[in-house]
Amino acid sequence: PAVTSPCKILKCNSEFWAATSGSHHLGAEEAPEFCTALRAYAHCTRRTARTCRGDLAYHSAVHGIDDLMVQHNCSKDGPTSQPRLRTLPPGDSQERSDSPEICHYEKSFHKHSATPNYTHCGLFGDPHLRTFTDTFQTCKVQGAWPLIDNNYLNVQVTNTPVLPGSSATATSKLTIIFKSFQECVDQKVYQAEMDELPAAFADGSKNGGDKHGANSLKITEKVSGQHIEIQAKYIGTTIVVRQVGRYLTFAVRMPEEVVNAVEDRDSQGLYLCLRGCPLNQQIDFQTIRSAQATEGRARRKGPSLPAPPEAFTYETATAKCREKLPVEDLYFQSCVFDLLTTGDVNFMLAAYYAFEDVKMLHSNKDKLHLYERTRDLAPGNMAPMGTHPTLWVALLCLCQCWLCLL
Repeated sequence: PAVTSPCKILKCNSEFWAATSGSHHLGAEEAPEFCTALRAYAHCTRRTARTCRGDLAYHSAVHGIDDLMVQHNCSKDGPTSQPRLRTLPPGDSQERSDSPEICHYEKSFHKHSATPNYTHCGLFGDPHLRTFTDTFQTCKVQGAWPLIDNNYLNVQVTNTPVLPGSSATATSKLTIIFKSFQECVDQKVYQAEMDELPAAFADGSKNGGDKHGANSLKITEKVSGQHIEIQAKYIGTTIVVRQVGRYLTFAVRMPEEVVNAVEDRDSQGLYLCLRGCPLNQQIDFQTIRSAQATEGRARRKGPSLPAPPEAFTYETATAKCREKLPVEDLYFQSCVFDLLTTGDVNFMLAAYYAFEDVKMLHSNKDKLHLYERTRDLAPGNMAPMGTHPTLWVALLCLCQCWLCLL
């Protein structure tokens, strides 16, 4: 755990912060003092380099030091100094005492470098998964599966059958573990189940515990029993959990370097938000949807599904989903699929809120909508999956030209 790690980067950060407190107001004649403190900071990071391998704060500090050296024309060779100790004035605010800056990702790790690249992952419905790389899948994944598992955060979902004897599943339980992180937060566990969406961690608290940076982890209840938001500022992460009908939805916004902060990438094969669902757990709902359009209801391989509580035809399901999702993207198609499979109108709302969360959390507004690679053709005339129709046109023209030459 980070709390017992021999990595001393936090000490280096705090010493530099104390030594340069107010230094952004220094005049040009005091710049050498800043460079001296910066060299001391670099020396401190070098001393702890071996024990900080893989530590996000360490690598961010090293990059920040290099940038500051260039900005202030500091020489890497020269005197270093012991930092001045800085004490907070009496009555200082909680937010001020929540420093060091390491407890605020955007202010500390990237203060002197490029804006971090944020990624998004979401899970909703029967269930449909949007990965950190914007891959969209429909999966079976019955039982417990890890969504996220990195050095700072672990998220696990449990999916259960929607109807007895059906392969359609939805998320009935969610567990989120925020791992202890230096001076910022204690380990915290959040658990939600069907008909129980608490607005607090498992221990009853609403923040990161007793550490100085506790408020860098907070739970906010948006709608009682239906919508909570967790802000983990120390890792630049926002999580949204909803209960829609009986089932849960999950959405997260996370910096790319936090996503990739894992000890062994090869062991992350079941990390669904990063790698997607295993092939044997994926459902090609686009093929099934073609059958739904002609048969009036979903049919999957194996035994026929029990009759859903409310019967939707392809036409009525399409009309219902269009009420909330006017763009016929994969969220719309997921909605149609879920209504035909379950007959539960709440799955339409799950798709709608999943897309609303994407609009709030995704950093690239050009990637909000996702579409199929090929358009649907009339039954009996479907192009092979992944083959673009224009390719067939080009091949036909080529054949005609060859015949003319003959």
